[in-house]
Amino acid sequence: MSQALTLARPYARAAFAAASDSGKTAAWSQALDFASQVAGRPEAQVVLGHPLLSTSDAVGLLIMDGADEGFTRFLGTLAENRRLPLLPEIAGLFEQLRAEADKVVKAKVTTATPASESELAAIREALVRRFGREVVIESAVDESLIGGAVIDAGDVVIDGSLKGKLHSLQNAITN
Repeated sequence: MSQALTLARPYARAAFAAASDSGKTAAWSQALDFASQVAGRPEAQVVLGHPLLSTSDAVGLLIMDGADEGFTRFLGTLAENRRLPLLPEIAGLFEQLRAEADKVVKAKVTTATPASESELAAIREALVRRFGREVVIESAVDESLIGGAVIDAGDVVIDGSLKGKLHSLQNAITN
């Protein structure tokens, strides 16, 4: 995985630079999401990995209608360099660069039971104070947490779940 991220990083930076220069980061984001979802499917991986598949055919499989000409050239470069399997990593890194440029922190809040809008708003306000940026929250439910929440905001993970606390207590007792 880390090797894939290392290989994907320069492509993501180049894609973000091209999208920023053309003022179409949102369109590139959608196109990258579409292409990465297609490229991530097992059936597509077999086809895209075939040595006889031409660059134009590979691009044709991954391009969505109305895509930017620059994006089409970008996919062509990936196809020529046999880097199409990196599309999911490239798309993820592109989104990180876009969020950073937009001064937005994306946070995933995982709770044991569905969180109310007021709870999510309180978490969002606390994260805005902590990061000094706009915060976009995605919520998820994981019943194995038992209670509490886990907040994953980029490089910061806050584990306030009962499961996490029990795990810490178990480690303290066994050590």
